[in-house]
Amino acid sequence: MQKKRITNILSLTKLTSTERTIADKVLENQRITQEEGIYLFYNSSLHFLGLLANYIRENLNGKDVYFNKNIHIEPTNICIYNCKFCSYKRRFGDTDAWDHRIEDILEMVKKYEGKDITEIHITGGVHPHYNLLNHCTVIKKIKDILPKVHIKAFTAVEIDYMCKKAMMSIEDGIDKLKECGLDSLPGGGAEIFNPEIRQQISLDKSDARLWLRIHKIAHSKGLKSNATILYGHIEKYEDRIDHISQIRELQDETGGFNAFIPLKFRNANNKLSHIPELSVTEDMRNYAITRIFLDNIKHIKAYWVMLGRSFAQMSLSYGVDDLDGTIDNSTKIYTMAGSEEQKPTMTSQEMVDLIKSAGLTPVERDSLYNTIKIYK
Repeated sequence: MQKKRITNILSLTKLTSTERTIADKVLENQRITQEEGIYLFYNSSLHFLGLLANYIRENLNGKDVYFNKNIHIEPTNICIYNCKFCSYKRRFGDTDAWDHRIEDILEMVKKYEGKDITEIHITGGVHPHYNLLNHCTVIKKIKDILPKVHIKAFTAVEIDYMCKKAMMSIEDGIDKLKECGLDSLPGGGAEIFNPEIRQQISLDKSDARLWLRIHKIAHSKGLKSNATILYGHIEKYEDRIDHISQIRELQDETGGFNAFIPLKFRNANNKLSHIPELSVTEDMRNYAITRIFLDNIKHIKAYWVMLGRSFAQMSLSYGVDDLDGTIDNSTKIYTMAGSEEQKPTMTSQEMVDLIKSAGLTPVERDSLYNTIKIYK
């Protein structure tokens, strides 16, 4: 959307003085404040937010919408933590617990020999018996099978635990993982940074300062990462803006975040099931304001497994430019939490069709957003 066109549309739109100030800042590529971000949540229409978010998206990415060919490996759902929002965690002996041996994981990987996946995403429960050596061995052996695949693995929470268990500093632990083949970090485990909210939903998990520190260390060692927020539970709008503001500050310092991924709280089978899920309208407001506020991260991702295909497609009208990947039914984190996508798989053609039907251009990317193929 060109600047002149959006200026004309906004001139015909009834705006408050604050909205006019925010719109002017967006059109001049100026940063909005935390107070202005909070104002947007409480006061602005979805139409206004969509106009600004899509203007930013097109300035950054044109009509391109990205996806990759990836699979997830979830070694275990046994976890030492007791996050109230989690539908995934199990204990030893639970009938639906799993704990894959290294040999099991390698058998999963071997199925993709000769295929054109470009990324393996590895996260799971924080297993009490897994240590740094286990994880390094997995990465090394995966690279023996698929030497060109990009391994995006281990949340900051997992890295914190494995380094403590190895009695190793975070710096040395990340060096070791990188030496064994780790290519980047996912963004999970950020949840919500407000310490009071965090204590209520994930009391014993690594805190926000440690999450940010681990990503900062990874960036300093040349490893890119993603960032996330878990929204739609007991947090307030102020907490969301505070969270993404801290991400924005770290990005100013390191430039190491590839993408930001808002993750919707789903309420099936967890200790917060009494909290109603947010409406799709609120989801779209959240995507749009995130895009407007995060002026230094190029890509906003809608994780289609979490939202479902139709709502993920809708998010492309609210500032989103990435839909993650084809996945091949290799994740259970959101299916166990009640996602509509109970067998999450999309072929490349299905992804292309989804994006094209939104009037946008599908671009297959690698994990670092280098273009592999543009689908005209």
